[in-house]
Amino acid sequence: MLFKNLRHIGAFAAVAVLSTAPASAQQETFGEYLDIVAQHARSEGVSQATIDRVFTGLSPNDRVLALDRDNVSSSGNNTSTGFPSMAGYLNRHNTASRINGGVRKLSEVRSIGYDVERQYGVPAEIVVAIWGHETAYGAVMGSFDLPRSLATLAWEGRRRELFERELIDVLKMVDMGVPRSRLVGSWAGAFGNGQFLPSVYLRLAVDGDGDGQKDLWNSDVDTMHSIANYFRDAGWRTGEPWAVRAYVPNSADRSGIENRVVSPVCPRVHERHSRWLTVREWRERGIEPRAPIGDDVMASLFEPDGPAEPGYLLTQNYKVILEYNCSNYYAMSVGLLADEISR
Repeated sequence: MLFKNLRHIGAFAAVAVLSTAPASAQQETFGEYLDIVAQHARSEGVSQATIDRVFTGLSPNDRVLALDRDNVSSSGNNTSTGFPSMAGYLNRHNTASRINGGVRKLSEVRSIGYDVERQYGVPAEIVVAIWGHETAYGAVMGSFDLPRSLATLAWEGRRRELFERELIDVLKMVDMGVPRSRLVGSWAGAFGNGQFLPSVYLRLAVDGDGDGQKDLWNSDVDTMHSIANYFRDAGWRTGEPWAVRAYVPNSADRSGIENRVVSPVCPRVHERHSRWLTVREWRERGIEPRAPIGDDVMASLFEPDGPAEPGYLLTQNYKVILEYNCSNYYAMSVGLLADEISR
């Protein structure tokens, strides 16, 4: 998932030399740091019983620190764009197995999908595509102890504010009744079918089946409702596609379409998109959408592998997918997977 943008674990960290000592100026021991967190948690209403249950016996995880510092893409660059090949990424991630798994899952949750679409306005295939990319439809949800991972990353100190917040929020989840044994997930603290972080779980998880639990580990209903709620909260526009394939002839008028706005978040992601124009204005420039889309819809031209390769007109809903994980590769693969599994 990204952490705003890492609310999910999608961002890459720079390679650094591993050190088991914290990066904070205080250089406190792990135990001393947990005492500090416990004080902060108590001030936010977390019970001492929960703190004791979660923190007793906790120790730093060197494997988590190693993964945090080695989370860098090794893909080669596309010589025409200076970025890794989008086609190559899609070939590796949107495999026949993942597409077929998505078709089966969408069939299994069809009745839930209808309810989700009515309540949140988010297509079921988009929700299922997120599920597929995050955990292979629930097959791979991670095996790291969440409190231990989050405490390790917070203690290390480079992103203490971020990870301490998540650590306190995972304590709040236990206070709410989430079993300690269920707190297992990715090395960076994401968990469940949709790989929510604790802060996202507290804010947006939904008890879709009304059983008194927000079970993102075992409940298809709660998973679908929660992911859809995330998308609605991020601004999903009902009835608008995430993008459409576009025909971009060599004669297309490209004058003045460069994006001159620097995004305050994930600028390297957004710098690859053109300025935003209406679909009607793109048509006037000779660029034709290959699927239904309203003439008044605002769209940005994206040619991920260069002018000679497939182009897309992105909509606001593409930016919503980026909220889940701020990566063009991720967002494109989610959108295209959703298109495939809904055919």
